[in-house]
Amino acid sequence: MSIAAGSYTLGPESGRLLVHTTRTGIGAKAGHDLTIEVTRWRGEATVAPSRSSVTVEIDAESLEVRKGTGGVKPLTGSDRQEIEKIVREKILHTARHPTITFRSTRVDGTAESFRVEGELSIVGVTRPVAVRGSVAEGRAHGSAVIAQSRWGIRPYSALFGTLKLSDEVEVRFDVSLGTNR
Repeated sequence: MSIAAGSYTLGPESGRLLVHTTRTGIGAKAGHDLTIEVTRWRGEATVAPSRSSVTVEIDAESLEVRKGTGGVKPLTGSDRQEIEKIVREKILHTARHPTITFRSTRVDGTAESFRVEGELSIVGVTRPVAVRGSVAEGRAHGSAVIAQSRWGIRPYSALFGTLKLSDEVEVRFDVSLGTNR
């Protein structure tokens, strides 16, 4: 399948942007692997024969816990609220860093298998990252693995360090390309 040349507007209206976390440490059984959705974001993908590009801007306060698996007990509504507060205040420091941005520097491949290299800015730190994906039936989907420590983020821990969030989190996207402009 090919993608028609043009610009495509991306955001919650066109698809989902999810963050998946896993737990580690000797207390891992007590915690949950999380699926967190970015609820406010916008982006643009430009497809051109010689110069394709992607930009995405995320409202860092818009991360909402959608699912928690594993753990000794099910994730409650108050657990979700507490996790979201920790993400905003202790991990992403959204009062000082309200946005997360990605700007591509290189796009290679085909619709069936593409790679986007770019600069990801989180908590005021910018580092390179690679995204892999594909397009099928008018939808682009793919993922990137982000090691939090590369951006100076110390993975969350609890229970005196026996329960820890893994350093690597996976960001997945699934968006409709709809009509281009």
